Amino acid sequence: MQLLNSLRSLLFQIGFLAIVIIGSAISCLLFWWPGLISQRLAALSSRAIMLWLQLCCGVKVEVIGRANIPADPVVILSNHQSTWETFFFWQLFQPMAFILKRELLRIPLFGWALATTKPIAISRGNPGGAIRHVLRAGRARLKAGSSVIIYPEGTRRTSQTLQPYKTSGAALAKAAGSAILPVYHNAGICWPVESWRKQPGVITVVIGEPIETAGEDPRTLTLRAQEWAHQQAKNIN
Repeated sequence: MQLLNSLRSLLFQIGFLAIVIIGSAISCLLFWWPGLISQRLAALSSRAIMLWLQLCCGVKVEVIGRANIPADPVVILSNHQSTWETFFFWQLFQPMAFILKRELLRIPLFGWALATTKPIAISRGNPGGAIRHVLRAGRARLKAGSSVIIYPEGTRRTSQTLQPYKTSGAALAKAAGSAILPVYHNAGICWPVESWRKQPGVITVVIGEPIETAGEDPRTLTLRAQEWAHQQAKNIN
C-alpha cells in the first residue's frame, strides 16, 4: 500500500509540475493583458491541480459555508497547514491578493507569473517594515476590490494544533474598515508540508461568517478568529 501511494504521489507530482509550468508560462506571456487575466489563469490552473490530485491520489475537497463569502473585499484569516491552500484558494476567493515572501517572486517562471497577480511581497528580514508594507499595500488592494489572504500563524505546520494568531491581519481589516472572513481547513492530513507523499482522504474547508471590525480592537478581533478556528478544528478533525 505504501509503495502504491508513493507511485500515485509521484505521478501527481509530475502532472502538478506540468500544470504549474504551463500556467506560469501563459501568465508571463499575457502579463500585458488588462484586467484580472492572471488571477483567472491561476484559478483555472488550481482547478486542474485539484482534479489531478483527486484522480491520482484520491483526495477530495468539501467546502462548508461557501455562502458566507461576501461580495465586498475582506481580509481572510486562514490557518496555515499545507501548500495545498496556496493553490486551492485561487479558485475559492476571486479576486484576491496573497501576502508572501519576496524571495518567491525570484523563482524563474513561477515567481514571475506570481508577480503578475499583484501579491503583497514582504521581506522577513525587516519585520517592522513588512508590517507597515502589509498595512499600506493591503489597504490599496482592498480599496481596489481584492480580498487579502493572511495566515496569522506565520509558518506552515501540518499539526492540527493551531499556533497563536498574530494581530497583523486584524489590524489591516480594522485600518481598512473591512470585515474579517475566518477560514479553517485540515489539508495537512492529505498534503502534509513535510512530505511529498499525498494521502487519500477528504480535505474539509470551513468558511465562517464575516466578523465586523467596527468597535473592536485588533487583539480582540484576532482572538475571536482564533477561537472560531479552534472550534472548527475540534469539529472536523
